[in-house]
Amino acid sequence: MRVTLSSLDTCESSFTPLVVIELAQDVKEETKEWLKSRIIAKKKDGGAQLLFRPLLNKYEKETIENQNLYLVGASNIRLLLGAEAVGLVKECTDAAMRAFTYGTRHNFKGFHDNNDDFLTMAECQFIIKHELENLRAKDEKMIPGYPQAKLYPGKSLMRRLLTSGIVTQVFPLHDTEALKKLEDTWYTRFALKYQPIDSIRGYFGETIALYFGFLEYFTFALIPMAIIGLPYYLFVWEDYDKYVIFASFNLIWSTVILEVWKRGCANMTYRWGTLVMKRQFEEPRPGFHGVLGINSVTGREEPLYSSYKRQLRIYLVSLPFVCLCLYFSLYVMMIYFDLEVWALGLHEDNESVWTGLLLYMPSIVYAIVIEVMNRLYRYAAEFLTSWENHRLESAYQNHLILKVLVFNFLNCFASLFYIAFVLKDMKLLRQSLATLLITSQILNQVVESLLPYWLQRKYFLKVKRKVQALKVDIDTTLYEKVLLEKEMGTYLGTFDDYLELFLQFGYVSLFSCVYPLAATFAVLNNFTEVNSDALKMCRVFKRPFAEPSASIGVWQLAFETMSVISVVTNCALIGMSPQVNAVFPESKTDLVLIVVAVEHALLALKFILAFAIPDKPRHIQMKLARLEFESLEALKQQDLPLHPGRSQRLLRPPASQQTPPRLDILSKPANEDGGRKPEGGVPGRWEESSLSPSVLAVPSPNSAEEYPPHTCTGWGYQPELRPDAWLCEVADTQGAHLPCKVRSMGREAGTLGSSMVPSHLAPPR
Repeated sequence: MRVTLSSLDTCESSFTPLVVIELAQDVKEETKEWLKSRIIAKKKDGGAQLLFRPLLNKYEKETIENQNLYLVGASNIRLLLGAEAVGLVKECTDAAMRAFTYGTRHNFKGFHDNNDDFLTMAECQFIIKHELENLRAKDEKMIPGYPQAKLYPGKSLMRRLLTSGIVTQVFPLHDTEALKKLEDTWYTRFALKYQPIDSIRGYFGETIALYFGFLEYFTFALIPMAIIGLPYYLFVWEDYDKYVIFASFNLIWSTVILEVWKRGCANMTYRWGTLVMKRQFEEPRPGFHGVLGINSVTGREEPLYSSYKRQLRIYLVSLPFVCLCLYFSLYVMMIYFDLEVWALGLHEDNESVWTGLLLYMPSIVYAIVIEVMNRLYRYAAEFLTSWENHRLESAYQNHLILKVLVFNFLNCFASLFYIAFVLKDMKLLRQSLATLLITSQILNQVVESLLPYWLQRKYFLKVKRKVQALKVDIDTTLYEKVLLEKEMGTYLGTFDDYLELFLQFGYVSLFSCVYPLAATFAVLNNFTEVNSDALKMCRVFKRPFAEPSASIGVWQLAFETMSVISVVTNCALIGMSPQVNAVFPESKTDLVLIVVAVEHALLALKFILAFAIPDKPRHIQMKLARLEFESLEALKQQDLPLHPGRSQRLLRPPASQQTPPRLDILSKPANEDGGRKPEGGVPGRWEESSLSPSVLAVPSPNSAEEYPPHTCTGWGYQPELRPDAWLCEVADTQGAHLPCKVRSMGREAGTLGSSMVPSHLAPPR
């Protein structure tokens, strides 16, 4: 069956809903109609070409309370073309990972024309999100019905609708059956087992799957530290040589686990296709705004914003604000120490069980204050980073992570550094470290999972009673499902989850030789964290949109930086121990020099280990090198001439690519005005894709008959960096040969005529 992109139906009344759009209750009808028209309009007209309908039909609106909820979906063909647009990478029949293209869809493993499961539901929802976010204003000056909601060409419509309060939220729907299967293999049975990471990836996407994969890996990596640290703590080894042994093991451990994780991560992401999913030009983030202009790199119209203005905002506003917050954090820390002195004095004056317990109260209160300050600062950091107006989502995330990490590191660890290196009170350091670690873990479990789940259960029961009381003759299953999910909390991403692990890694590694029991508490916490986070994802929050990821990103660097700092702190603590000081009773200078030398030697060992352990396994390196080789060979062939009638000069495709992609022929014959006589060519016209980024160019004769596909007289294989590109020679009705270019990813729009086609593809005059 031949498919043309312009023939896709966007008016289907029945389809599988994938995404929900909720509008405000007082939205005007003209705004609803305008939004609907933009969503279902064809790509060539600036639309998303998706399927769209209200949750309730006319009869149901009269029976049930209208919630202004709308369902968005897409046909299978539309999703496949969208997969090509976003550059999804899939496994081919020859086991190689290549970017999916609709034209070569039959070359991909597991694809069948009647198979609707080729794309996971998470990938389908990601495609729809991508299309909705890239709906941009054309000639509109405002949103219809809302003169105050200004628009300019290139502005993201969905972003403006959200910021104006017209659209309250956009979220993907859960798949009840698939979710139930995932829960049964994930967390409903409390057993020590590996998580179904591939199933998590299929349902939630790569970013969340990588987090749970890292959480599982980090938990198992903590077990050796816990096994060694437990007897170390119980038997109270105080000899400095034991400190050195444990600190040295901590150094090797923290380095090796991070390097081994890189290898495991490369294995997973290659299997998922995200390791080779390269985006040459990242699209502007939805929140980016500026004056419409031409991007000097891509040549496309998009909002532009001066980097000079952005730097002024960062250095004159954001940086001073962060410094002010850091000062406030240190001020609160000094109040905590005043409370410690007060509690200790009270205990010394009146020793009792109650005053003994009171000694722990300042640390517990301080731990709670730290958590509150971290969360308040997070909101301020998000506002500032958004106000800085970063063009790319990656730049936005990097600046946000930097702001939050600096504050959280100082807020959580400043008191411990003060106790260790200013007060030099190892007993108080152990007590504070244990209190901060245990209290923060309990608070996170309660605030992130248990409390929201309890509140959610109460709301669920309320909604069920409300739906059951309707007593209507219509199926309310979907209505109840959407109503329940729209009131769930919004999952804000893996940022807080990684931050929690980062701080836990700091508690374990920074002062490991003083409190080796920290790893044991971390292991116990993480075994329950896996289940509570799984519960949170499945039952507490709305289903998040999937996001392709090839690694844990900047968090890898954050953990590596923490491991370097831990080497310095542990060496300094060992140098301060009474046993080491007893060796150098007279010369403290010699002690400092030796400690610094040992610290440099350990850091050198750390970097040698990091260099010696490859980031990617050998077989992954070979596969990536093979893909790179094929890409370079393809680039060499780009300038080879291809002339009509010389099909013998066409390149022979590899064995895995012997079958050429199928051409989408014109679905409608050329009318009287359809053909034109290009210079040096024959009458014909070009069919340009209005939906896919591909441009499938086929000359069509001036006749009522479609161009027969079997007249392709030769194929040339010229794969791009991503994905494949083909050249063919097509004979016209008179037997003359015309070169016809078939290219993917919108690299070039092929047109007929020597004046508009690259010289090596143009018909000879």
